[in-house]
Amino acid sequence: MAGKKTTRPGAESRTAAVRVKTARKRTISSTLWLERQLNDPYVAEAGRLGYRSRAAFKLLQLDERFGLLRPGMRLVDLGAAPGGWTQVAVERIRPTETLGRVVGLDILEMAPLPGADLMLADFLDETAPDRLRALLGGPADLVLSDMAAPTTGHAGTDHLRITALAEAAYEFTYGVLSPGGAFVCKLFQGGAERELLQRLKRDFAQVRHAKPPASRADSSETYLVATGFRAEGADHRD
Repeated sequence: MAGKKTTRPGAESRTAAVRVKTARKRTISSTLWLERQLNDPYVAEAGRLGYRSRAAFKLLQLDERFGLLRPGMRLVDLGAAPGGWTQVAVERIRPTETLGRVVGLDILEMAPLPGADLMLADFLDETAPDRLRALLGGPADLVLSDMAAPTTGHAGTDHLRITALAEAAYEFTYGVLSPGGAFVCKLFQGGAERELLQRLKRDFAQVRHAKPPASRADSSETYLVATGFRAEGADHRD
């Protein structure tokens, strides 16, 4: 898959809309989800290009805008399963050709991915940072988090849960990120992220919001892109 440039589905992926009938054991909500998946051009394009999830295009588009990925860097993908973001990272970092390293970390097992080290662990485990640095061979240049807590259907509760997850992801990142490094995480808009934003603005040279085109228009999902890590005492690099 090396060298793929596509970040938006082309005309060749457009087909007539598919309608799904509600099966006896399928709820209306699951029927609507299935119909949306079948009619999503990013889902079709991910299948055509061999990506494990449509989310791969979100990282491709974020990289296109912010220049996050470069050959030879050390990268961590938190909550990596099923591996769409890890695939993109491997393509751009080319660890088999450079001294770069890509580590995908998740509590769920993932199928092997050439060029990436997959770490089956909870990033909240106190041993995780040391194990991760050992795999990377040093501190990370970039930590990605596309994690989202299971939804409850209550917007306020869901917003608080994903904000708490993003805060935990940054707490982990703070202990493994090299000076000048970057952190990218998913959030849902809603206001509870104010404390996290304040901390990121203190610890990074620049913090920006982004909603890549591959994010569904009806979703409140957004991404925080923090670059230029400058936290006091953060000089971890060997």
